[in-house]
Amino acid sequence: MPVKRRTKLKTRMILTLGLVSALQTAFIGVFAGYYLSESLYSEIGQRALMVAKTVAASPAIIQGIQQKDVESLNTLTHTMAVTNEALFIVIGDHKAIRLAHPSPDRIGHSMADDDGDFGRRALEEGEGYVARAVGNLGESMRGKAPVFEPDSGEIIGIVSVGYSVGQVEATVQRYNFVLYGVLGVVLLVSILAAVVIAGRFKRAIFGLEPEEIAGLFQERDATLQSIREGIIAINRHGIITTVNRAALTTLELSPDTPIAGRPILEILPESDLMSVLTTGTPDFDREVWLRNRQMVVNRLPMRQGNEIIGVVASFRLRNELDQVSQQLTHIQQYADTLRSQTHEYSNKLHTIAGLIQLGAYNDALKLIGNEVISHQALIHLLLEAVPDPIIAGCLLGKHNRAREMGLHLDIDPGSQMADLPDNLPRDQLVSVLGNLIDNALEATRRHTGANGRVHLSMTDLGQELIFEVEDQGPGVAPEVQNRIFEKGVTSKAGNEHGFGLHLVRQFLDSWGGSVTVENLGEAGGSRFTLYLPKEPTGRSQPCPPSDC
Repeated sequence: MPVKRRTKLKTRMILTLGLVSALQTAFIGVFAGYYLSESLYSEIGQRALMVAKTVAASPAIIQGIQQKDVESLNTLTHTMAVTNEALFIVIGDHKAIRLAHPSPDRIGHSMADDDGDFGRRALEEGEGYVARAVGNLGESMRGKAPVFEPDSGEIIGIVSVGYSVGQVEATVQRYNFVLYGVLGVVLLVSILAAVVIAGRFKRAIFGLEPEEIAGLFQERDATLQSIREGIIAINRHGIITTVNRAALTTLELSPDTPIAGRPILEILPESDLMSVLTTGTPDFDREVWLRNRQMVVNRLPMRQGNEIIGVVASFRLRNELDQVSQQLTHIQQYADTLRSQTHEYSNKLHTIAGLIQLGAYNDALKLIGNEVISHQALIHLLLEAVPDPIIAGCLLGKHNRAREMGLHLDIDPGSQMADLPDNLPRDQLVSVLGNLIDNALEATRRHTGANGRVHLSMTDLGQELIFEVEDQGPGVAPEVQNRIFEKGVTSKAGNEHGFGLHLVRQFLDSWGGSVTVENLGEAGGSRFTLYLPKEPTGRSQPCPPSDC
């Protein structure tokens, strides 16, 4: 009858590790995709509300509502919608009757016929809010804000600003494409790591399967129990590690007596095994008295290299000497087998322990990194200089981002960032460092183009953490340099910039740090230097990211 073959250990390890990696990757992908989608919807909604409030505060809009100047309001809202990239901007009076709408036939009708919302929260409670609805222009995220009469504070109208949900979904799909691509690469790397780890583990146990190892240990135990001599083995600390049934019978000990794990001198106070452990000198055919019985004992030290790691003793009653002499050859073979197996298993256990202490993960990373030597060097640098996985992960991500942009992010090989205080919020530090690096990459790409370089150096010496980010951009204009950290101040085009460095300043003020900016001279570029004390000295503890 054919024997059913079990799946090999290496295959099982690869399948198990691969399945775990796949499940983790799938979970992260689903969670990240959901979180990204919700965050974008929330962000678009808040943007719509902010634009609605801005439009509602416009003097021209207020005057148009007061005078019911439909033509002027439609002209203004069209211009504002284009400027803010909104799907629509709708103006209603205090009864929610439209005064401005992209579709002229909708003017003069109630805003409620679009999404069933009469705008009561805005018109009656004076509160701005965000809503999601489907109207004649399609599904959109809407921000609605009341319009107040400047002098009396009376609510005279309502502004509704909408952004297409289709725009959000397109953005989500674009980000998901990148996200799932990265997760796919991570999964592939995890599978390769599983293959490498499984291979190294299999080599560490000399290519044996778990069933084979179990069989060898069973064979060893059977060998011990089949020997008619008593066998006792101790480790370097004098603790009994092995004892067979013949030893219990010879010493007249109950088979139920727990022997293994107890000191030899507790069981046999007259034993000389400890002296053999100290001197390393073996005893052969020595006649001794143990437990008031005359025995012939052999004691052999076990060595690992030049170190004595234990002693094995075999013994029989003296009156069985003749029988022992007749079977001496066979017993010697058993003893040799026992010693070789004990030594072999000791080597296996120490080899496994050594590999675990050395860490197979580094070897796996080196093998994976053979394809991209520079990437391997970066990972090695991060492991040495930045033990914190969150900071190291941020830097690795920015390095990959720079490569996607056709740029180089150089990390000073002399950098050191190991002494990070435990109470320093990693999420905010990552946000601050990421903002500085992102700004440097953007400036370098706009000014230098492909193959431009951004340089980062870090040090944790003394009582401060210091980060220096140098770019090859055009530098910071003198008139902006003193205001670059103010909210909304930026050297970039567009209305969506000027917030990153403001968040940097907020965090530094709360922690008690500082940042300087300087131009690098005629060669162009600028240097941002971040100083962060290891203990907070600011006005208050750092605020949560959602509040900063």
